[in-house]
Amino acid sequence: MTTQAQKLRDLFASGEHFIAADAYSALTARIVEKVGFKAAYLGGHACSAFHYAVPDNGVFSQVEQLEQASRIAAAIDIPLIADADTLGETIADAFHFARRYARSGVAGIHVEDEINPKHSTYAAPLASIADMQARLEATVKGRGDSGLVIIARCDELYTQARRGGGGGSLDEAIKRGKAYIEAGADALVFPMASPEQTAELGKALSKPIVVLGLPIPGTACTLHTGWGWLGAAKLHLERATELMQTGKVTADLNLEGKNALIEQDLYDELISDWAERTGRETRA
Repeated sequence: MTTQAQKLRDLFASGEHFIAADAYSALTARIVEKVGFKAAYLGGHACSAFHYAVPDNGVFSQVEQLEQASRIAAAIDIPLIADADTLGETIADAFHFARRYARSGVAGIHVEDEINPKHSTYAAPLASIADMQARLEATVKGRGDSGLVIIARCDELYTQARRGGGGGSLDEAIKRGKAYIEAGADALVFPMASPEQTAELGKALSKPIVVLGLPIPGTACTLHTGWGWLGAAKLHLERATELMQTGKVTADLNLEGKNALIEQDLYDELISDWAERTGRETRA
């Protein structure tokens, strides 16, 4: 049987750009799979905001992220990439959580170099290259022979002006990229890199380049998040407000294909067969 990690490796090896689409729950991952995406993506902000109502600045733990990621991975046949933040605070954490991700059915993770608390009023710096290499090496060791795809996330181009931890130097981003590859990264992602910077990174680095946001020509994969969970939260707010103000929800609440998405027929058949074989009463 082909593992999910191998499926993801095959996608990278195909040379064709693919989108890992926003999937913040098992049901939304099923939807992503149903419409034809080849991979799904659980972002840190999507998970922390939607499931725990906290911001993405290192507040929620890898235990909580793993809980959701494993549920999603079990519900789909396409590979799932999960945002693993820094994989904890120490290289021991990185080893431990990489091993847990490898055993969870998740196909790939990205590990970042910004120090927590990130994306906050604190001007968080990036980890030193040596520290990030040690973290990646521990991650590689932790995945064992599972094939878990390790994507190194470098935030050098995610600058302080945007509440990131980087200085904005393309040369530094390339230097870090080479060091992360040396430490065992299978691919690299550089948030906030422009198309021009991404092209230069692709020329300088020997591993696939992944982007966050809109697809950029010449890259291997796009991690496309935000539209799903934000759209769901906005819709919930609108309908809750309508219900509060008017006492009813007027929108069409039918979901086409709902039974297939939750495998209703499969479970109905299992229960019906059990009831008939054991002489229990069944409904029409």
